[in-house]
Amino acid sequence: MECIVHFTVGHKEGPKKLRGLIFVDKGETPTGEQLLDMFHEMEYRVVPDTHDELLFKPENGAESYTFIRVNELDMGQERYTEDRNLKALLNELLPKQRTGL
Repeated sequence: MECIVHFTVGHKEGPKKLRGLIFVDKGETPTGEQLLDMFHEMEYRVVPDTHDELLFKPENGAESYTFIRVNELDMGQERYTEDRNLKALLNELLPKQRTGL
């Protein structure tokens, strides 16, 4: 089963949101070791933070990034997120329904 890992990389210029892919058995979530392997394949040499299991720090202090933070593990379950900007735009474009006479 595919797990899309949404994460943020902290750069001096500002954070960058990226995604990675890990294959896991059905009903399981990725392990810390799988996350490390994914980051290493993406050429991010990181170690887990001792206080936060979703935060990773570079092995080498001379890297161009200061941290990697896992934001979401997308296991494929459907979910609804309201997009307020899209809703406002649709309300402007759709004809207004007349009520009464």
